[in-house]
Amino acid sequence: MAAGLTAVSPSGGAVQRLRTRAQFQALLAHRPVARTAHFALHRLPVPATDGAEAALFGAPGQAWLGAMVPKRWARRAVTRNTIRRQIYAVGAERLASLPGVRLVRQHAVFSLAQFPSATSPALRGAVRAELLELLAREPS
Repeated sequence: MAAGLTAVSPSGGAVQRLRTRAQFQALLAHRPVARTAHFALHRLPVPATDGAEAALFGAPGQAWLGAMVPKRWARRAVTRNTIRRQIYAVGAERLASLPGVRLVRQHAVFSLAQFPSATSPALRGAVRAELLELLAREPS
């Protein structure tokens, strides 16, 4: 991804990424719709064609995804980037055909005793499995 604005899924659909503070705040104003041990999913339904949400997210019918991985829960930058990449990769696979705006927020630390390496395949696999579980818990 050269510009980093969209993630293209294997099926060809695109997931727009949240970029501005206002976009993130619009999602954080709503309670999480699903939780796992380490992640929470915030969601807005398909944005309306008028009003503040339309100004933030453009035309309805697009899939939007944001990732929040705070330094508090992942101290090393390489770990934060690995988790963020997994969020966008899983999102591109699963959400490209589902309109709406979603934010995946990490809310707990992955144990350093269990995952001592910042980018181990074990950590990537655990993050991916938990993200798939999180998206499966999302109500329709």
